[in-house]
Amino acid sequence: MNILIIYAHPEPKSMNGAMYRTAIEHLTAAGHNVKTSDLYAMRFDPVSDRGNFTSMHDASFFKQQLEEMHATETNGFVEHINAEQEKVEWCDLMIWQFPLWWFSVPAILKGWVDRVFAMGRFFKNGHLYGTGIFKEKKALLSLTTGSSADSYVDDGFNGDIAGVLRPLHRGIFEFTGFSVLRPQIIHAPARQRQEILVEELEKWKKRLDGIFEESPVVVGKY
Repeated sequence: MNILIIYAHPEPKSMNGAMYRTAIEHLTAAGHNVKTSDLYAMRFDPVSDRGNFTSMHDASFFKQQLEEMHATETNGFVEHINAEQEKVEWCDLMIWQFPLWWFSVPAILKGWVDRVFAMGRFFKNGHLYGTGIFKEKKALLSLTTGSSADSYVDDGFNGDIAGVLRPLHRGIFEFTGFSVLRPQIIHAPARQRQEILVEELEKWKKRLDGIFEESPVVVGKY
């Protein structure tokens, strides 16, 4: 199967870095085709503006979605954005690997979405949610948190993790048609013993072995 991993962490020695490398090595060894986007290593520019496009539909007033529609029709995305779009179109499964920052993804990953998930190409009227362009694809969030697991429950300090992740699961993945798999979460890795982190990597490998047999979750209820 074709798997795309989007990695957003500035430190290669982090637990996110270990999860990223483990997924690449394990999935490749299992015979899957793996492509990646290491956003910090790429120095990906998260600012979405006219620089996304090779030409303009309206040079006097910038409206991003209209320009995205125009670029979709005219093959008008700049080369490095088109390359990222082609990776998403190619994959059967997309994995995001990132630390939870301010109840969301790092800015570099959000900017990647802003620039890559273009109207006309990734979504349009009549092709949203259940009829979305990527309805044959699956997506999975793999992340770390700064706080312990008991902080991310209904009556916990930060509230239910399902609610925290819902804007990503519903507003990005399901909106464009992806089926959502249960998130892979490692809580407070900086406070864990090394042997616990090694166990987490083994759990990740085991899950990846059967990832294509998993059923989607109901967003907000996992």
